[in-house]
Amino acid sequence: MNRRAFITLLGGGAATWPLAARAQQPERMRRIGVLMNRAPQNPEGQDRLAAFHQGLQELGWGIGRNVRIETRWSEDIADESVKQAAGLVALAPDIVLASGTLAVTALQRISRTLPIVFAAVGDPVGAGIVDSLAHPGGNATGFMLYEFNFSAKYLELLKEIAPRVTRVAIIRNAANPTGIGQFGALQNAAQLLGVAASPINVRDAREIEHSVEAFARSPNGGLVVTQSASATVYRDVIIAVAARHKLPAVYALRYNATSGGLISYGPDVVDQFRQAAAYVDRVLKGEKPADLPVQAPTKYELVINLKTANALGLTVPDSLLARADEVIE
Repeated sequence: MNRRAFITLLGGGAATWPLAARAQQPERMRRIGVLMNRAPQNPEGQDRLAAFHQGLQELGWGIGRNVRIETRWSEDIADESVKQAAGLVALAPDIVLASGTLAVTALQRISRTLPIVFAAVGDPVGAGIVDSLAHPGGNATGFMLYEFNFSAKYLELLKEIAPRVTRVAIIRNAANPTGIGQFGALQNAAQLLGVAASPINVRDAREIEHSVEAFARSPNGGLVVTQSASATVYRDVIIAVAARHKLPAVYALRYNATSGGLISYGPDVVDQFRQAAAYVDRVLKGEKPADLPVQAPTKYELVINLKTANALGLTVPDSLLARADEVIE
């Protein structure tokens, strides 16, 4: 082999070495923290987490390949949310997905720089999580359930399906800023509809049963069950006590009606977690939460349980049935 051919071969081989070396280098591993406001065994929480994982995979993230996910569960308890948030922050994740208001506020108490994408937050502006929906302005953005003004819809639906209702007990988590703010909005809406509103706090099953029993001693009562992880924990208790005392009740999410509740109206929360994966992807690729607008639901699902309506002696208006996305018979 002559000298020129040898140099050409050597140079060509050398040019391929960096390419080969780069091809063999592993992808950079990113770490995502997840703080769920459910118990680990809760099926709704597992469905939401699975939707988030699916969303990531559809965007090219492989768990164990280029992303590691650290998941913690807080059951929507304020102290537990703070504890689990501190544990996640200590792991120095690149970003955290937070489920619910208490999870986000617990994380923000610890860090105002760690990027946060949230889902299933009732009113992020009212809770002080973001400056505005269009311009979050801080370290968090994501997907909201509703604004407080939306709360009037629950009372309107309750009055439509049970026109005799003149008193409403609002079941809420008083430790959650959203629960406090939403109760105020519901009180205002109740006044306009000529309905007296009073709160029932969700702390344990016994308190729920005793409070609802006391409320049911007077006639023409109904329930509005605002959405919180605590309401989910005690969902079966709430549905059972409402049935026992013949109280019509309106709930925020579909699975309450499918579990025996009278009527529900709310967004598809599982889909929010799938969408949240896209925001996490964008932040990991360099965008800032402050620049990503908070997304509101674009579709709400109305579900009516006719079996429960019949048990309560209620006749569901045809106009309401026609608007329902799902009727359970």
